[in-house]
Amino acid sequence: MKVSFSAYLKILPFLLTVITCHAQNQSFKWPEGARMAISLTFDDGRGSQPSKGAPLLDQYEVRGTFYVMPSAVNGQLEGWKKVVAKGHEIGNHSMNHSCSGNFVWSRKNALENYSIAQMRTELLEANKQIEALLGVKPESYAYPCGQTFVGRGKNTRSFVPVIAELFASGRGWLDEAPVDPAYCDMAQLTGVEMDGKDFEQILPIIEAAKTNGQWLVLAGHETDVSGAQTTRLTMLSKLCAYAKDPANGIWIAPVGEIAHYVKSERKRLGLTE
Repeated sequence: MKVSFSAYLKILPFLLTVITCHAQNQSFKWPEGARMAISLTFDDGRGSQPSKGAPLLDQYEVRGTFYVMPSAVNGQLEGWKKVVAKGHEIGNHSMNHSCSGNFVWSRKNALENYSIAQMRTELLEANKQIEALLGVKPESYAYPCGQTFVGRGKNTRSFVPVIAELFASGRGWLDEAPVDPAYCDMAQLTGVEMDGKDFEQILPIIEAAKTNGQWLVLAGHETDVSGAQTTRLTMLSKLCAYAKDPANGIWIAPVGEIAHYVKSERKRLGLTE
């Protein structure tokens, strides 16, 4: 039996609730009576982020997390300095945006050709350069293409432990569920795509996460009206207005701020860090 897209949207909140039901440890509480948390995150240091995305967030007094490479920052340095001055978080997104060589554009920096030692060296160098450019040392990391490996075949290794060592958090990409704050691996936070979506498509995901007291980490790229890999400004505007309404019980803040709270609360509750 085929289900129409409109019918699917109607049942999506129910499906998400079923999938994530009982996800949260009931003793875990968000601050000030919030029922959930949201972080807005943006990858690659795209030019539209300091020129369009960050200014829109500023209008709503919402702070986001921007995962950048040093080269991207250097290409629009004054704009990124303004982003930092407004209190947005700057995260590390690697030196070269290395992904699998199956992406032809990444063939020169293919993860299959990396070692753990090389990855660690480049991550430290990216932190060093970002701090030199913007005066802030990244505490959050986002895996380019959501990929967490180096090497190939029997020599494949995960560099998640390196992220756990160097950063307070690591975020994935194209994941299918929000973060359970009482259970999650902080080095592998799930990142849910917000590119190409209207607010009406994001809202059911928010409501399901709220039902379960979860942390929804939304991930996007360009911030503009339309286009490929673009988080729509109209969607962002509606989302920010919704999240800032106290009646909706949402704490919206950068990844780093929420990560520190989660770690502190888990320690208080005696949960695994």
